[in-house]
Amino acid sequence: MKNNRRQATDDRRQMTDNRDGRSKSIRGLRSVVCGLLIIATFNFATCKYGFKDVSLPPEVKTFRVNYFENRAEYKNPQLSPQLTEKLKQKIISTTRLQQTNGDEAHYDINGYVSSYYTSTTGITNGNTSLNRLTATFHLIFKNTLDDKKNFEADVTYSIDFDANLSLSQVEQSRGDEIAKNLTDAIFNKIFSNW
Repeated sequence: MKNNRRQATDDRRQMTDNRDGRSKSIRGLRSVVCGLLIIATFNFATCKYGFKDVSLPPEVKTFRVNYFENRAEYKNPQLSPQLTEKLKQKIISTTRLQQTNGDEAHYDINGYVSSYYTSTTGITNGNTSLNRLTATFHLIFKNTLDDKKNFEADVTYSIDFDANLSLSQVEQSRGDEIAKNLTDAIFNKIFSNW
């Protein structure tokens, strides 16, 4: 009889140990599942910024970017063609508009580089230490479907550079940056209501 009781007690302990082991396994599994859910939630809840969903009236379907002239006193020969092509590509890649070269374009985009100059922005021990290159673009926008939305505006971009560098060195090393930032500013003027 003592052996039967001992056996029953041992059986109960073993069942309790098995339940505790399963409880630990279930708790561990729950922790893993909760952790994965939290990671998935943060992964899919990230904020993404872009102009892919530019708000355009449904009737606007086409655009034309005319060649941008360079009317600045100092002329960077690469800037006008870069701005023209970069703006075309940005509109094509971020809007649903179709490019056209005809007069029937709903958005007719024109403009010119109006100024391009350097100025001194930093002096150390009586010597120039920092210069600034400033480029300004005059935008002429025509909405052929709604004349009230036509406008003209200036956009400017500046970069600071070491005074030991020549203007041609800066244009060569940072010319793409200038063109990209001016293009972004032109695009934002046209397609955002900020």
